[in-house]
Amino acid sequence: MQPDRKTLILPLLLIAVGTGWLLTTLGVAPGIDWIWTLGLAIVGLLTFAVSGIDKVSLVIGPLFIFASFLSILRQTGRLRFDVEIPILVILAGVLLLIARMPAIPIPKWIIPETKTRSEDNPR
Repeated sequence: MQPDRKTLILPLLLIAVGTGWLLTTLGVAPGIDWIWTLGLAIVGLLTFAVSGIDKVSLVIGPLFIFASFLSILRQTGRLRFDVEIPILVILAGVLLLIARMPAIPIPKWIIPETKTRSEDNPR
């Protein structure tokens, strides 16, 4: 029996918040808004955990994970905001091009369910 993927949300969120809190407390990464930064990363990871890999999650997941990474760089003074946003726009375009590949499946929630022949003609 496969465990429900939705039950991953709370444990992953607690681990992420606790890790950020610990890094700030130990002085490893002070001054970073960990709720925001880890929230972005969690949304990206949960996209894959809940949806698997499809045309939508392949764009949303990496975009949020990379936004989290760029947020850390910006908050530590290594990247300016006016550089961060164009990088994210370029990344979104690249991910949208990759998602167009035929090998990447369409999300199940977009594909309408088709009735089988036995459902159309009950005996």
